[in-house]
Amino acid sequence: MNSINIKPIGIIHTEYDGSKQAPIQPVFATNSLVSVAIINRELMEGLDGLDQFTHVILFYWLHKAKSPQLKQKPFLSDKEYGIFAIRSPHRPNPIGMSVVELVKIEENRLYFNHADMFDNSPLLDIKPFVPDMDNRPNAGMGWLKNKIQGFEP
Repeated sequence: MNSINIKPIGIIHTEYDGSKQAPIQPVFATNSLVSVAIINRELMEGLDGLDQFTHVILFYWLHKAKSPQLKQKPFLSDKEYGIFAIRSPHRPNPIGMSVVELVKIEENRLYFNHADMFDNSPLLDIKPFVPDMDNRPNAGMGWLKNKIQGFEP
């Protein structure tokens, strides 16, 4: 398979330097400070209309991830699972995805709540979160069933 090259479209700034501080998912980032994604100025035109959405999906490079491990024990389990069945950052392609609440856009800056990524994460892409398309109310939760309810990080 051929390699691909991805050029960051910006940089994300958050209050988190490392994993001991950051929440394990955006939904658990209830007390986080407002964070900012700074988009490269030449891409600002691509932000047109994004301010009409309440939430966006940020795709970013997990720049502090360690070497990939194909089997790992996730945070909420005592059992090991394959890397594609868990959300560990230590993956063959360490790409993060977070649904965050959009606060405002000023020029090339997106301000958002519920950050779970580290400071200086390279931003790869942004997509609007569309509840009618992105939610799956009947989706199964696999091994996570009954592990999240009542969980507080």
